[in-house]
Amino acid sequence: MHTISTTEALTDFCNRAKQAPYVTVDTEFLRERTYWSKLCLVQMALPGKDGEAVLVDPLAEGISLEPLYDLFRHAPTVKVFHAARQDLEIFFTEAQVFPHPLFDTQVAAMVCGFGEQVGYETLVRKIAKQSLDKTSRFTDWSRRPLTEAQKNYAIADVTHLRVIYEFLSKELAKSGRESWVEEEEAILLNPETYINRPEEAWMRVKTRTNSGRFMAVVRELARFREGFAQARNIPRSRIFKDDALLELASTKPTSMEELGKSRLLLREARRGEIAEGIITAVKAGLEVKPEDFPRTGSDEAQLQVNTALADLLRVLLKAKSEQTGVAAKLIATASDLDRIAAGKRDVAALHGWRLEVFGTDALRLADGEIALTAAGGSVKVVAV
Repeated sequence: MHTISTTEALTDFCNRAKQAPYVTVDTEFLRERTYWSKLCLVQMALPGKDGEAVLVDPLAEGISLEPLYDLFRHAPTVKVFHAARQDLEIFFTEAQVFPHPLFDTQVAAMVCGFGEQVGYETLVRKIAKQSLDKTSRFTDWSRRPLTEAQKNYAIADVTHLRVIYEFLSKELAKSGRESWVEEEEAILLNPETYINRPEEAWMRVKTRTNSGRFMAVVRELARFREGFAQARNIPRSRIFKDDALLELASTKPTSMEELGKSRLLLREARRGEIAEGIITAVKAGLEVKPEDFPRTGSDEAQLQVNTALADLLRVLLKAKSEQTGVAAKLIATASDLDRIAAGKRDVAALHGWRLEVFGTDALRLADGEIALTAAGGSVKVVAV
């Protein structure tokens, strides 16, 4: 293990990586005080028990990560990550680049029967037969110099990953499920996955009421908060938290005096740009015409769900999960089952590999073409 702190050294390593069939990659970052993640370290390792493993310091003065991005674009070398979403968001935000081809061991492990959102530590224990020292997990990765404990922790995230990747790739080849993983990874490689549009921020706010005027104000407040946070690179919670947002949407203050009566608003938000933005957002929400109110998920609550069919679908899902070794929640969600039982067909469980595993029989069950029967300790599908 050695640390790379110059562009030249990074170029040399990446050129060697281009000659390898794969390279394992991980990152360490901070996000507690910023909107966008701050990349603090990149770890990489080449194949083989004693394959070269390096730590790349993106905070080193004068270093450029372009050689790394060039490696990401190099198709003959597979880039292996575990739970890649946050890593990919960093690289997409920094350089509008994705590693291609990508192999995410968390996705592959779920498809191979290791359960839903299986952690790296679990795979290290079960596949690599090793244990991890997690004491450095929550340290400040932006501080220099890094301690030996930090370095050892960081490098372990890519050295054990080699064994895990080779095991899972063989398992996928045997089961013929490579396309399942590729289908899930396509979501990770879609730019839309990482774009947070201020005008859509309201959809992430959990509310207890869906009245049109209230939701119109929620939308405008969430839009202001998201845009303000992005522009200044600060966490949205530092502006105001969701509970304060909901309070403001309920009280609808349109003056500084009314705003000052808020119980949940942070002191910093009661004056200056934030206070002005809140008042402007509330006024904008009050001016929204009824026909332009946000469309909420209230339609879901009004679904005419055939509860008996929904129960049967749950039994079918459990049987398919046990049969394939794939976590039930990965195959279909509770919402998917209710929508199918209500006659809806625009659900993820009826597309791609999920259609093959579960969706086809789910539709046949809904149409009365098959039935379920208990056989010993298992459930079987029988034609009607």
